[in-house]
Parts: sequence; structure tokens; C-alpha cells
Amino acid sequence: MELRDIEIFLTLAEELHFGRTAQRLHVSQARVSQALKKQERGVGARLFERTSRNVRLTPLGEQLREDLLPVYRGLQASVERARLAARGTTEVLRVGMLPSNAHDLRPYWEAFRARHPQWALRIRHNPFIDAFGPLRRGEIDVLVAWLPVEEPDLTVGPVIYTEHAVALVAHDHELAVRPSVSLEAFGDFGIWQGPAGPDYWADAFTPFQTPSGRPIERHSPIIKSLDDLFTQVAAGDVIHSLGAHVTRYHARPDIVYLPIHDWPGLRWGLVWRSDTEFAPVRALAQVVGDLGTASHQE
Repeated sequence: MELRDIEIFLTLAEELHFGRTAQRLHVSQARVSQALKKQERGVGARLFERTSRNVRLTPLGEQLREDLLPVYRGLQASVERARLAARGTTEVLRVGMLPSNAHDLRPYWEAFRARHPQWALRIRHNPFIDAFGPLRRGEIDVLVAWLPVEEPDLTVGPVIYTEHAVALVAHDHELAVRPSVSLEAFGDFGIWQGPAGPDYWADAFTPFQTPSGRPIERHSPIIKSLDDLFTQVAAGDVIHSLGAHVTRYHARPDIVYLPIHDWPGLRWGLVWRSDTEFAPVRALAQVVGDLGTASHQE
């Protein structure tokens, strides 16, 4: 099995969708289908069950994925180490960002690079669906996540950033004319339901109750991306909340951002796997500790 075919198989096993797999790998759907048929001929059995409505791994496909994944990641790591060595770099620290404001945090990135020129630093977006998954799968080394994080296998480092929260309302919503809102407004309108995650985490992002004790209803459909959230808020009566950095990075003509004046907002911290901590992770935590916590208080 060629390396590219392995990549196609593993991506399809993750996406379970031929179109998304092709888009992600920048190939045609025909190329994905061709690679899969070749793999199934070589194995002598089906690796996926395919219908007009869904795609899922067969038990044999699941076994092959579990066998191939560490081998493929090991090959990727070997090639990456060779590239780094060719440039005189010994390690790469991969930082996943849940917020959109990596640019605001550049003093930390610059300080890390200045102190440790022997290590590379790469910043990438991290989805909030299965937010801890990339950490646990070894795809990133550190996650910038809102706090608290109370996962037994993860270590929480220093707070890197704090910010107030804002309410998102449609530009023609009845609240849009106000200079700010109370958290009580969420008891009147509710919020969109986010993807499955620990209750303590969801409550820290948008509390389950208003200050007076009224429940804040979570409405369907489940929000799966920021673009999905913006579309739903702009089209309906339900409002939502996000960190105030979105007012800078996601300005939109169809949404008004209103400060929430009786809620302190969000704390963002460094989080990493407890069993894979290595020197660059500790070095970044030291940089954040030395520089202190950044803030956005608009």
C-alpha cells in the first residue's frame, strides 16, 4: 500500500465522507474511490460499508486503521525530524488555538522563538468539536482552551489570556439597540446548543443559569462551527455568547456584539497531555509565566 493511499484511507476513516476526504486532501473523489478499491482488492475484503446515506468502517477496516495510524504518524514524524535537522532545528512545538486571536498572542510566540531558536513553533486552528481529541491523538502538543479543564489525563498550565464576553444578536433583534446586556437576557432567549462536551466546560462558557437562577435553555440544532453559529444567530431570535475577541476578528454586518455587563467572561489557558510533556511545552509555559496574562477588555 502506497503512502498516499494510506493517507487517503486514514482520512476517509476519520471523515466518513468521500467529498470531505477529497476536499481535505486536494484530490478528486474519483481518486479517493480508486485508492479504496485498490486497498480492498489487496486486503481481499471490504474496509467500509457504503450506502447512499452514510459511510462507516467495517470491523476489518477498524482493525486496519488502528494498525496503520501509529505507523503513518511515525513516518510523518520521521520526515518532519529530517526536515528540521536540515534547517538546524531539533524539535517543533505545535500549538492548537480554540480562539481566533493568535495574532494578539504574538508576544508569547516571539519570545519563545527568541529564547529557543533550536525549536520551531507552529500555530494551528483547533476545532471546538472534540476539542481535546487533537491533543489525545498527538496531533498537537499544547491547546489554548477556555478554562476550567478538568480532564484527568490533561495538565492545565498558566492562564495566557482573559477577556469579557459578548452577546451575539441579529442586527434587527430587539436587543441590538442596547449598549450592553445582562446575562438575564439569555434566560429570555436561550442560546444555541454546542457540541457534546463536559458540563463544567459548557457552564464556564455560557452558564446554565442566569444570576437570578433562571435556566438558560439550549436550543437545537447543535452548532458545529463558528460559521454555523453566525448563520443561525443572524437568521433567528436565539442569541449566543462568545469571547470579546470576536468583535475584532469576526466583524459582520448582520450581527451586533453587545458586552455582557454582569459576567466576567472567559479565561484561556495552556493545556497539554500529562504523559507527553516535553521540554518545548515547559518552555512555552515558562514564557507565559514570565510575560504574564494578556487581556482584551472591550
